[in-house]
Amino acid sequence: MSLRFRQVHLDFHTSQHIGGIGADFDPDRFGDALRDAYVDSVTLFSRCHHGYIYHDTKFPFRHPHLERNLLAEQIRACHARDIRCPIYITVGWDELQASLHPEWREVRADGKLAGAGPTEAGWRKLCMGSPYLDYVVEQTEEVLDLFGDEVDGFFFDIIFVDGAHSQYALDEYRRRGLNPENEANIRQMKSILVERYMTRITEAVRAKAPKVGIFHNSGHVSPQFRNRMPFFSHLEVESLPTGGWGYNHLPTTARYARTLSEDWLGMTGKFSETWGHFNSYKNPAALEFECFSAVALGGRCSVGDQLHPSGELDAPTYDLIGGVFKQIAEREPWLQGAKVVSDVAVLSAESVPGVAERSNAPNVGVVRALTELQVQFDFVDFETPLDSYRLLVLPDFISVEGAFLDRVNAFVAAGGSVLATGNSGFGIDGFPVEKVGDLLFSPDYVKFGDITGVMYERGVEVRALEGAEVLATVANPYFDRNYLHFCSHAHAPIAEQTDIPAAVVSGSFGYLAHPIFSTYAEHAMTFHRNLLASVLDRLQPEPLVRLTGPRSIQAHVHSLGEKTVVHLLHYIPERRGLKMDVVEDRMSLAGAVVSVAGEFAAARLEPHGIDLELQVSEGRSEVTLPNVAGHTMLVLSH
Repeated sequence: MSLRFRQVHLDFHTSQHIGGIGADFDPDRFGDALRDAYVDSVTLFSRCHHGYIYHDTKFPFRHPHLERNLLAEQIRACHARDIRCPIYITVGWDELQASLHPEWREVRADGKLAGAGPTEAGWRKLCMGSPYLDYVVEQTEEVLDLFGDEVDGFFFDIIFVDGAHSQYALDEYRRRGLNPENEANIRQMKSILVERYMTRITEAVRAKAPKVGIFHNSGHVSPQFRNRMPFFSHLEVESLPTGGWGYNHLPTTARYARTLSEDWLGMTGKFSETWGHFNSYKNPAALEFECFSAVALGGRCSVGDQLHPSGELDAPTYDLIGGVFKQIAEREPWLQGAKVVSDVAVLSAESVPGVAERSNAPNVGVVRALTELQVQFDFVDFETPLDSYRLLVLPDFISVEGAFLDRVNAFVAAGGSVLATGNSGFGIDGFPVEKVGDLLFSPDYVKFGDITGVMYERGVEVRALEGAEVLATVANPYFDRNYLHFCSHAHAPIAEQTDIPAAVVSGSFGYLAHPIFSTYAEHAMTFHRNLLASVLDRLQPEPLVRLTGPRSIQAHVHSLGEKTVVHLLHYIPERRGLKMDVVEDRMSLAGAVVSVAGEFAAARLEPHGIDLELQVSEGRSEVTLPNVAGHTMLVLSH
C-alpha cells in the first residue's frame, strides 16, 4: 500500500466516568478542521484501552455515555474530504475485559499480574493465549461487516507480552515441551503468543478485506519484525521523543525499518510530554524537527492527538499541526517517489539475543557518531542483503559466524569493506588483527597523532598481522583504581606507552580495539569520534556527503529520478527538563559547505526556490548554504 504523508493518530481513550461522549461532535467542523490543517489521513477509534466501543455494536461494550454513532460519522466526514481513516483497535490493554475476566490477564513468572496494580491508575494486560483473543477477532470482524469499503486499514495496539505464565500460557508450554523456568523458552513463548495473535487477526482481516492496511503496534520496530512482515502492510515507528523514546530512537529505528518496508511512517505527538496530555502543546520547531526527520529518513509522518470526550477537536492543536503539515505538503513534490541512498550498513546490536530494544549503547553511539560525520547508513540484521552497500560496520560485540560469516566473506570478496570495533569482526577472511585477550587496564589510553585520549570502556588486546597499518596505539595507566591503590578523583594517569594496536587499517578492513560506539554513547568525547573518523576516512575516501559546518547539522541523501536531493536539518534538542530534551529554535544553516559525490549542473534549495552557485571538481559538487533555518532540501540535477 502507499501511505500518505500527513497523518494524525487521534487517541480516544475515554473513561466510563465521563458523560456526554461525542455530544459536541459536528461532522463538518470535524472534517473541515482536519482538512484545513493539511491532514490527509487520521486514525479513528473503534475500541480503546478502557475497553469501550465508539459506534453501534452487537457487543454490550458500547461506551455507556456515547451519544451518537461516532466512528461512522467521523469516517464519512473524512472520506467526503479525501482523508483516509485507518481504524484503531486496542489489543493488549482492555480495562473492561480485565475486570469482567480476571482469568484472562497476563501473569509474570513471579506470579504477579502484568500491568497496573489494584490501587494504581492505568492499564491491566490481557493474555493473547486466552479466550480474549476470540473476542478481539470477533470485534474486528464486526467492524469490517459494519463499515465494509469504508475501512481503509487497521491499527492494532499494544502487541507485546509482559507476562507469559497465565494458565493458558502454561498449558501451551506443556503442549510444546517448553520449560516455563527457562529464559530462552520464556522469550520463545512470548513470540509464540504474539505470532498466534498476528496470524489469527491478519487472516480474519484478509478474509473480508484483502487490500486494507494492517499494522500491529508494539511501540518499536526491531529485528524480530523481519519474520513477521507477512502480517503487516506497512510499518509505523512510534517514537514520541518527549514521551520516553528520546531523540535518538527515531533515527535508530527508522534506519532499520526502512530496510524492511518502503512504506513506513514516523509517529510522534503534538504533546509537550507524552501521550494523552490534554492542553499540552509541543514547540512548533520541535514538531517540525520530528516530522522533517521522518521524511528525511525516507518515511511519512504521523502526529498523535487526544480527542476531547465531547468530540470537539482542539483548535490550538490543529493550528500547531497545520503549521507543520503545510510545510510537509509544500515539500511533497520532492518526497513522493524519492528513495533513500545509503552506502553503509551497520549491524544493529538488537540483532544479538538479549540486547535491549529501543535504546542500547552501541546503536545510540552509531547514530550519534555517524550522523555527526554525515555518513549515509542503514541499520541491518544478520539476514539483510549486503550487496547494495560499500561498507559494513560491526559495532563493539558482533560475533561473525555461520551463514553470516559466509555472507560477509562474499561481501568483502565482491569489493566491500568492513569496519569492526571491540570484540567484533574476528574470523572474517583477511581480517588484519588476531585477538590476544582483553586489555589489561580499564580505563586506559589511546595515542592517536599528537593526542593521547582516555578510553573509558575496556578494549581488546590484538596483534596486527603482516601488512596492517597501525594508526593508534594503547597507553597504560599506573594501575586500575581500587581500594588498594587509586589516584585523584578517577582513573590513574598514563604510566607507559605500548605498541599494542588501538586502530588498524589494511586494504578493505578497519579495526578499533575499543568498543568505540558504546564509549561515544556514554561519554560523547570528540576524541573518540575523531579516532573513528580517521579509520572511516581510510575506508571511504569519497563519501556521499561531506559537510563543513556545525556537527549539529544533519544530512540525508535521496534519489529522485535523475536528481539527487539532500535533506539538511538544523535543530538542537536541549536537556531542559530533568529527564526530557526540548527543541525550541530553528537553527541557521548559513555558511555551511556541502560537498556531494557526483558532478552536477545545477543546485537549488527547495521549497525556498533559491538557486545556488555550484563548484564542480574531481567528481564532487559543492555549494555554500545561504541563511535558511531549520530544514531545506538541496536539489542537484544534471
